[in-house]
Amino acid sequence: MTAPDGRDRISNWNLPNAITILRIVMAPIFFWLLLADGGADGPMRWWAAVIFIVAISTDWVDGQIARSRGLVTDLGKLLDPIADKLLTSGALVCLSILGELWWWITILIVVREVGITVWRFVELGRGTVVPASSGGKAKTFAQAIAISLFLTPLWTLVGDWILWVNWAAMAVALVLTVWSGLLYVRDAIRLGREHRAEPR
Repeated sequence: MTAPDGRDRISNWNLPNAITILRIVMAPIFFWLLLADGGADGPMRWWAAVIFIVAISTDWVDGQIARSRGLVTDLGKLLDPIADKLLTSGALVCLSILGELWWWITILIVVREVGITVWRFVELGRGTVVPASSGGKAKTFAQAIAISLFLTPLWTLVGDWILWVNWAAMAVALVLTVWSGLLYVRDAIRLGREHRAEPR
């Protein structure tokens, strides 16, 4: 199929987008496994951690495939960060429900994630697709590491000292979350000025 500008249009039904959708589908399975037995350090906890790590790792896989094969689409740019936010925000909420993570951290991160997603939809309605920034990608990576550490009951294998590592990783993720959020606010202000300057 050819776009109005004469270039071949990339179908939204491609492998990278399918992987992204699979990541979204895996989210509720992960939530159930983590909460089903109250977060106990048993097999379900380990399976929940494995599913989260596998699911969040596909973010790198689908991005690599899309870029290397020329399969980057506007739908993919929109769904990819949504899938990441669903997994990470849902994991943080679950950890707070289990009493393993302070609620103020979860609320701060989730508010940032939801706010950026809403802004993306607003810009999409104006015809502008806002892809994940480098700061946003660093934030997602840091969150993935911190959440994976919190989810995986390594303290049953190596001792409680690993909890200090968990909290240090979460602190880094929190700083990057706030920092990248401020960068998006800067971009939102710039785009808002550009929209107001457009002829009506």
